[in-house]
Amino acid sequence: MEYIYAAMILHTTDKEINEENVSKILEAAGVDVDEARVKALIAALEDVDIEEAMESSALSAAPVAAAPAAPAADAAPAEEAEEEEDEEEAEEEAAAGLGALFG
Repeated sequence: MEYIYAAMILHTTDKEINEENVSKILEAAGVDVDEARVKALIAALEDVDIEEAMESSALSAAPVAAAPAAPAADAAPAEEAEEEEDEEEAEEEAAAGLGALFG
């Protein structure tokens, strides 16, 4: 996912999306860069209108529920784990539309 995010950052900052720039962003984020994945990303994005893909992904993504209030001090650890899982699922659903970038 971080490879796609790197491309999105480059796009939103009006920088060229190329292997060198994607690798720099990933390295700055502390990611071990896989050059094959970078090349595959660049090839996959060659004929993609990223702006259009981002707009359509945002429109098709399910609305994300507001973050729940902090749990009460006496909440059970199992309840906290369930809340974290629910938040992770909501984040995954919202990001699912980003798959359209390869699409």
